[in-house]
Amino acid sequence: MPTKITVSSSDSMSNEEIKLIQSAFNELPLKEILMGLKFAKNRWRAKDAGTLKVGRKSIIQKEIHSVTSEQATWRLNHWKLMISNYRRRGYSYPTISRIKKLLMEISKNN
Repeated sequence: MPTKITVSSSDSMSNEEIKLIQSAFNELPLKEILMGLKFAKNRWRAKDAGTLKVGRKSIIQKEIHSVTSEQATWRLNHWKLMISNYRRRGYSYPTISRIKKLLMEISKNN
């Protein structure tokens, strides 16, 4: 027997959005819907608090943006110091590796 769920929102919902919600509840298992809602809620809280981490591409672009070849060479020569700084900021090793690869390319353009 189907269970009836009532949804209220402070935002106005279009008929298309209502149909999308209905189809999601009809097609997806309830556990999957709850996992998705939990993820969205946690992401919303992090965004609201200003603690949402940006994606890897954004991190890499932020680190190499406007770096001259001399700066890239210095960073590569002092790589252990750079790794400790990156790890302190919470960057993963794959992200650090990608930063190093791009710094190497920048330093070669000397």
